[in-house]
Amino acid sequence: MTAPGARDIRRVAEDALTWVTAHRARFALGEDALTADGRVDGTWKPLGELARVCATVIHRTVPADPLHARAGALLEFAWRQTREGGMFSLLQRLEPFATYPLEVYAAFASAGFRHPAYEEAAAVVARTRGWRLTEQDPTRRLGVLKAEERCGIHRPGQDPAPLPRTWLGGLPEPWTFERAAGYALTHVVFHLTDWGRADDGLPPGLTGYLADWLPPWLDTCLDAGMWDLSSELLAVAATLPRPLDDVVPPDAWQRLGAVQDPSGAIREEGHDAGDGGTRDPDRYFATHYHSTLLAAFAAVLTTARPAGAPSGTGTRHGRQGAPA
Repeated sequence: MTAPGARDIRRVAEDALTWVTAHRARFALGEDALTADGRVDGTWKPLGELARVCATVIHRTVPADPLHARAGALLEFAWRQTREGGMFSLLQRLEPFATYPLEVYAAFASAGFRHPAYEEAAAVVARTRGWRLTEQDPTRRLGVLKAEERCGIHRPGQDPAPLPRTWLGGLPEPWTFERAAGYALTHVVFHLTDWGRADDGLPPGLTGYLADWLPPWLDTCLDAGMWDLSSELLAVAATLPRPLDDVVPPDAWQRLGAVQDPSGAIREEGHDAGDGGTRDPDRYFATHYHSTLLAAFAAVLTTARPAGAPSGTGTRHGRQGAPA
């Protein structure tokens, strides 16, 4: 990767995190975050994604890097929203067999933010047959198992290996790729690589398959204006143990950067911003926050190492949460 190219990619990350920082109040948890029928997609999901991305940015950057400091401040903000982990214990009592609290908590735990009382309670529930038999698609089940590992939960009995039953794990015909398969395959990679923090999580068979077929899939998504999925695929490309120039179309980052708003935001999809001169703040946030976070995520993974070299390591950042 040329130096100018790396600078342009770096700018995507800088501008994206600038926008996220400016809008961090919209990631805050409201009163509905502690209701059994709350709107999880509008409360815990954005906060968990913020924590996952920031944890990786911290891990893949050095402390002197401004991106490291910015991600650290965002992660501290997100942890405070959970009352330093205390809200996970409350969720445990409200919905003992819901898996999303553990999945969100695992994002914080990966960065060193821990709440021992919640982990102890979650481990008790995870040993029940009810937890083990919760019906989920294989990609989600893989994510839950990885969340258990990150939280130090070890339970008797082994679940059937979910990877071969995922879309990516089955090495499907490449022409069967479509939107749902794209998001499924990226999350399999994210789970296996600890969201870009582990260098050796992908089996060789998957890396070869992805190296062969990521270029046309990514090109197709960029042509279709699927910026959110394109960012996820760029992040997947950055986890592969081979030169990025072999798997990323040469103009991919240029095309993604071209749709980045001057504020730093990137819309999920579409070739026209479609704002009509006015913006509903809630809708604008809902249709931009994930793609903006994932663009920063992909850019940091891409620029954190020379093309084709193993990813580097950064420092962990976090502290203990007091038991509730």
